[in-house]
This record gives sequence, structure tokens and C-alpha cells, in this order.
Amino acid sequence: MLAVKSMDVRDNFKTLCDKIFGGETLIVSRPKNENIVMISEKEYNDLMKAKRNAEYLAMLDKSMAEAESGGFITKTMDELRAYEK
Repeated sequence: MLAVKSMDVRDNFKTLCDKIFGGETLIVSRPKNENIVMISEKEYNDLMKAKRNAEYLAMLDKSMAEAESGGFITKTMDELRAYEK
């Protein structure tokens, strides 16, 4: 992980982008502690996928808990088909 000032990013943008693309994480320090983090698109996509997976698993856990506590209803195929009309 690298930490640089915003001025350094401007002066060394290409070099820093190459390092980020190579797997490095960059923290850019800004005034008033309004820092940002720069990561590669691949790492960002991996983080978003992990977040979506965690949200999906949490939804499944909630659904299982509701089902186990009797919080569900049963429909026949004919009743489900009636919703399509």
C-alpha cells in the first residue's frame, strides 16, 4: 500500500497508475482528511462481486430464518399460473 499527497499524484500519474494496475493500493491524502483510495478496475470489480455475494447470502439467511419460523406460504402451480394473467 502506498500513500501519497494529491500533488504527487499529478506529478507521477502514469507511474502510480502502473503500480496500481500491478496490484498496489494507493491512498491519496487530501486536506481536511478527505482521503481517497485508488485501486485497479479488476480489484474494484472483485470487491463489488464480494459485496453482492455477501448481500445475497444475507438475504438467503434471512429467508431461511423466516421459513424455519413458519413465515412462509405454500402455493400450487395453478395458483402461481393465475398470477401470470
